[in-house]
Amino acid sequence: MLRSRARLAIACTALLTAFAACGDAGDDDKGKDVDADTDAASQIEDGTRMAEIRDAGSITIGVKFDQPGLGFKSATSDVPTGFDVEVAKILASKLGLDTDQIKWEETVSDNREPFLEEKKVDLVLATYSITDDRRKIVGQAGPYMLTGQQLLVTADSDVESIADLKGKEVCSVTGSTSIDRINEQGAKGVGFASYSECVQKVLDGTVDGMSTDGSILAGYAAENEGELKVVGDEFSEERIGVGYNKQQTEWCEWINGALTAAFEDGSWAEAFDSTLGKSGVETPDPPTLDPCA
Repeated sequence: MLRSRARLAIACTALLTAFAACGDAGDDDKGKDVDADTDAASQIEDGTRMAEIRDAGSITIGVKFDQPGLGFKSATSDVPTGFDVEVAKILASKLGLDTDQIKWEETVSDNREPFLEEKKVDLVLATYSITDDRRKIVGQAGPYMLTGQQLLVTADSDVESIADLKGKEVCSVTGSTSIDRINEQGAKGVGFASYSECVQKVLDGTVDGMSTDGSILAGYAAENEGELKVVGDEFSEERIGVGYNKQQTEWCEWINGALTAAFEDGSWAEAFDSTLGKSGVETPDPPTLDPCA
C-alpha cells in the first residue's frame, strides 16, 4: 500500500501550487527513450504473445492523449507523455523493444475493452482502474498506481466537496467508473467523450463540476490556473492497472514480473519522478500487485 501522505491524492491545494510553480506535466517533452532489455527479452517463453511481439519488433499500446501528467499528446508533439506512457515504455523494453518500436494508439475510456477484445492494441495503460466487472471482459494486471476520485470546479465556486452537488450535474467520461461513483454520491453523472470536453463544460457552466481521479484533475487545474480548482477529499480508491486481451492469459504473470523488476530497480520511481513528480509530490512506495488467477 502507498503511504497515505504520499498517495496520488495529488489534487490538493499544495500540489496545485507545485504544479503551477514547476510547469505542467503535459508539456512537449517526449520523455525518456528506453532501450531494449535484451536479457529480459531472451527469457520470454516461445509460443506466447510476448514472444510474438518480441520477434515482430513492434507493439501497439493504448494510452490517453488528453491527461496531462499521465497520458498527454499535444498538437505539436509526435509522441505522448506522462506516467502511464513511461510505464508502458518500461514494459516494452522488457519485450526487447526500443521506445521507437512502440505504436501509440489513442484510447479513450469507452473503447478500452473493445480495443483489447478486437486486438487493435496489445496493452492498455490509460488510467485504467481495475474492477471486477472489467475483469469479466478483459485481463487486468497490476496495479502500478493508486489514486482516488475527487472533484473539479470553477475557481470562484463555493462547492467544497461532492456532497455539495447532490442532485446537480457532474461530468466525467463515458465508460469510466467515475460516473458510477458520482451517482453513488447523490449527484447526477453526465458522460462526455473525452476529459477535455468535460473540462470545457465545467468552464462554460454547462455542468456544476467534473469528477475523476485526483491525479487527472490536478493536471487540468494546473493547465487552467486561476479558472479551475480541485476540492474535497477522495471518495474512492482507484487501482490503476495494465489491460490485456483476456484470452492471452500469459500476459498477467509476465506483466507482474516486469512491474516487480521496475519497482526493484528504481525505473518505476524514475518514471514517476519525471512526470507526476515534477509537481513536487513525494514519490510513493510501489503498490502491492494482485496475484494472477
